[in-house]
Amino acid sequence: MEFFLFIVGFIILIGGAKFLVDGASGAGVKLGLSQLIIGLTVVAIGTSLPELIINVFASVAGNTELAISNVVGSNLMNTMLIAGIAAMIYPIKAGRSIYRRDVWINLLAILILIMLANDHWFFNAPNVLQRFDGGILLVFVAYVLYLIFSKSSPEEIEQEVDTANKQLLWPKLILFILGGVAGLYFGGRWIVESATIIGSRLGISDSMLGMTVVAIATSLPELVTSIVAALKKNTDIALGNVLGSNIFNIFMVLGVSALIHPIPYESSYNTELFILLLSGLFITLLIYTGKTSKTISRIEGGFLVLGYLAFLTWTIAGAL
Repeated sequence: MEFFLFIVGFIILIGGAKFLVDGASGAGVKLGLSQLIIGLTVVAIGTSLPELIINVFASVAGNTELAISNVVGSNLMNTMLIAGIAAMIYPIKAGRSIYRRDVWINLLAILILIMLANDHWFFNAPNVLQRFDGGILLVFVAYVLYLIFSKSSPEEIEQEVDTANKQLLWPKLILFILGGVAGLYFGGRWIVESATIIGSRLGISDSMLGMTVVAIATSLPELVTSIVAALKKNTDIALGNVLGSNIFNIFMVLGVSALIHPIPYESSYNTELFILLLSGLFITLLIYTGKTSKTISRIEGGFLVLGYLAFLTWTIAGAL
């Protein structure tokens, strides 16, 4: 039964996120909001909803290992596997906002998380993401949104918003929103409860589950979105979705999680965080160097995918 609820929970969670984003986007269009505003708020944050809901339930239950490993694992999958697959389908030509802003904010988010989590480096204190740290992370959410709104143009975001939803009537849009919220609630609750039971029965730690199975499943919306964008040769959108999700995962998802319940941090996570930092630096270098500047080639995308598969193998082997 736990395995069934675990799988069904993910289906309902991801479906709920899609319904909520579609309903909220359509409502925004009907209310006269610009595509820029909808794309940079509803659509951008919507890709992090699965991680956010799972972390909220995990934090409320005091399951802090699942909360932090889910975010780190999801960001590793986004940076290496999803960006790599997108580049293998069609080389990624980084847009202006990506190489001037997003890659650097992504690196900043990782560095801030490393600094806030490792209290023993600075204060000789136990490593804990306190509520104060969560507040700092959420302040950066506001700062990032300010940078995005002040530096973005409507043309950069126009392709990301499904304006077909403006054709829907209000009753259907409201149904989408309410159904999406219900899907997020029940899906997130079932996942966290069943994951804890499955882990204890199989002798698998919550951090291992969060870093692999849960992280992979919560990154499915980004994977599907990026593959579709790459097939349409809109790979700059694919990379933008990946980096945007990474940034909101750290600043928003972990910020909210720490506010709900302080998150004890094991120093062993530093290995994964430094791998995440190196992968972010690798993407930045690929964009700024090489034969084709501001482009990630198919071969380079293949290296990213191989890097993630190596990380996944190493993680699973270490848990056995």
